[in-house]
Amino acid sequence: MNWLFLAGFLVLFVGLLLSIALHEIGHLVPAKLFGVRVTQYMVGFGPTLWSRGRGETEYGVKWLPFGGYIRMIGMLPPRPSDDPTKLRSVSTGPWQGLIENARAVASEEIRPGDESRVFYRKPWWQKVIIMFGGPAMNFVLAFALFSVVAMGFGVQTYKPVVSTVSQCVVPATQAEQRDCRPSDPMTPAAKAGLLPGDRIVSVGGTRVSSWESATALIRAHGAGRTDLGVVRGGKETTIGVDLIAQDRPSVDDPDKIEKNVGFLGVAPTMVVEKQGPGFVVGQMWDFTQRTAVAMVNIPKKMVGVWNAAFSGEKRDPNGPVGIVGAGRFGGEIAASSVPLENKIIIFINLLAGLNLAVGMFNLIPLLPLDGGHIAGGLWEGLKRGFARVSRRPMPGYVDVAKALPVTYVMAALLLVMGGLLVYADLVNPIRLSG
Repeated sequence: MNWLFLAGFLVLFVGLLLSIALHEIGHLVPAKLFGVRVTQYMVGFGPTLWSRGRGETEYGVKWLPFGGYIRMIGMLPPRPSDDPTKLRSVSTGPWQGLIENARAVASEEIRPGDESRVFYRKPWWQKVIIMFGGPAMNFVLAFALFSVVAMGFGVQTYKPVVSTVSQCVVPATQAEQRDCRPSDPMTPAAKAGLLPGDRIVSVGGTRVSSWESATALIRAHGAGRTDLGVVRGGKETTIGVDLIAQDRPSVDDPDKIEKNVGFLGVAPTMVVEKQGPGFVVGQMWDFTQRTAVAMVNIPKKMVGVWNAAFSGEKRDPNGPVGIVGAGRFGGEIAASSVPLENKIIIFINLLAGLNLAVGMFNLIPLLPLDGGHIAGGLWEGLKRGFARVSRRPMPGYVDVAKALPVTYVMAALLLVMGGLLVYADLVNPIRLSG
């Protein structure tokens, strides 16, 4: 194995483990701040690899690096008979024994004097802050990492300055496969006499300051004559061009084709520019929207992962990957021939995107994810707020133990998904290099 590949794998792997560790710190700090007794802080699952006790908390690392957790006492409220003023009667059913056994196990961790330090007795807003702390840490990490790239290294930006002029019109599906032929018509830009170095400052009388705005106006115009304001040699002039309609790749999604959009036939100049915080916020919002869409499609995507793992189908390059697949990305990046600075930028962006995805995934309002506990805390706050306004008796704590059947099913699904992704990443991985 190429040592650069191994080094890249380990770098990204360690970066993910540090992200997991910081996610759990996001839970640990507010839990201790609000007086909840935390007995364990662990990175990983399974048998313990290393641990050390400090105060009342055991800190350690476990063998299976697929997540992490902190153990807080009193996550489940007691049985109704133990605290009749707080909870309503619980209906019997096939899961009742399982629920009551879980309550008993949770109550064994509570020592005399811990009554005010259990999680379920804390105000609803403290529960929400504790459980939101993990995802919030991932979001902060993502913003910080994106900021390092955008504000420290800079990002590639297209300027409305002509770098090349296409001499002939080639269909979009063949643009990367052949050169001009004698029978190909000239592009509108070549006919109009546009030259490399021309700065486009207006399209059809509308002033533009970016390549994106110029492209949008040209595409929206369609076929027909329009005027381009161009700065050439320090002087602004107007050049008439006869745009043609072409099927071109979408600006937002290159895999999609837009029909009959205006076509000029020039390429912009690419420069690297450092950006401000506003750019990072916009980038985060764009990634958040894309990640939300991806999470909605997870069930469908996992079917594709199954087929790729056991039927040899090609992996979807936009499909989910596990920690092994993410590590392989790091290996491929390190072993590639791109300049070192570009490798660092790609590493940081990849780790930022993974943190954003982890944070959003944990906000899904289902136990055992953080979002399930957040939803329980918000529901408790809503009920108590309504009771306060309507002058009704204050309701008891939200009994998350009732959701244990769903929790166990979700935990099993997450375990199966994680195992499937690891297997697929080993036998049929997604390769950045194709």
